Amino acid sequence: MNNSSTPKAALDAGKTLSPGSRERRSPDARQPAIFSLAHGMRSNQDKKNDLATRVAWMYYVAKQTQQDIATALDLSRQTVNRLIALASDRGLVIVRFNHPLGECVDLAERLCKRFSLSFCEIAPLEPEFSGSPLESIATVGAAVLERYLADPKLAVLATGAGRTLRAVIDGAAEIRLPNLKVISITGSVASDGSFSRYNAGLRAADLTGGKHFLLPVPLVAESPEAKERWCAHELYHRVQTLYGQSDVALIGIGPIAAKCPMVEDGFITRQEAEDLVSLGAVSDLLGWPLDRNGKLVSSAVAKRVTSMPLPTLASRPVIAFAGGEERVQAILAALRGHWISGLVTDQQTARRLLIL
Repeated sequence: MNNSSTPKAALDAGKTLSPGSRERRSPDARQPAIFSLAHGMRSNQDKKNDLATRVAWMYYVAKQTQQDIATALDLSRQTVNRLIALASDRGLVIVRFNHPLGECVDLAERLCKRFSLSFCEIAPLEPEFSGSPLESIATVGAAVLERYLADPKLAVLATGAGRTLRAVIDGAAEIRLPNLKVISITGSVASDGSFSRYNAGLRAADLTGGKHFLLPVPLVAESPEAKERWCAHELYHRVQTLYGQSDVALIGIGPIAAKCPMVEDGFITRQEAEDLVSLGAVSDLLGWPLDRNGKLVSSAVAKRVTSMPLPTLASRPVIAFAGGEERVQAILAALRGHWISGLVTDQQTARRLLIL
């Protein structure tokens, strides 16, 4: 989120604020924010709201019993019950969580400042969490997407691909936007000719009833010459033109390793992935391999990637949805390269990003 522009009124948990104008680089700050950035000392009331929100999250999202929550937080079961009721009574819980958890607020603010982000949302995780944060990121990310879709000025939505982004779109509520143009900015055809199930554009078009503009190319062409032929196609240039009109691009970020999604989905071979790692690649951004500093890795694979060029990508607001230990270095590379302007991640990943 844009720390500097968040109105004070957005801190009133559970209130619906009237929509208004906004900058194109972040969701409408006047819509209820998942985690708004507060300033100053936190009162005892704020801390109690924090605890009530965490308890409600564990109960409604993590599906823990009240006894399990009481044990995890060293509270009585009666206290847990009262906190769940408090969260509901004060509007901290509606369908989404509208009240900031203290650490998530701080982490988002620090990430915005360190990496010059215009927007950041942090999905809270229960204490001692282990496993994939995908569900938590998808829950928060779906609310971010819904705020964009609620903007009547939204005309062109650009999308990448990937598991996390697909989960975000799957978690969002349907809304009829027949005039919306949804464009895919990355190829989704594997080396064997099959189409990736993680293409987010088609799902977003289904969600909104909008028109989908597919990038009809393989993610990684068989040769540099084949890439030139694919990218010379009229449909490719049409998508590029639409991207210049897009309001925001929503993308995922993947790691590069012997068993990374690029390999699992058939876009490159295991040997090609290992070669990229040996050249210093740690991040996959729309198929483009990046090193730990966010620089494009010159390689045989990079010469064949057909996705939107990174400088073109960064010319529009770009929100990335990613998290988990295996993606920390990949996310950090995208941040250091300043290829993204916003980030939705989880609490543990945010901590790691700030200490590296």
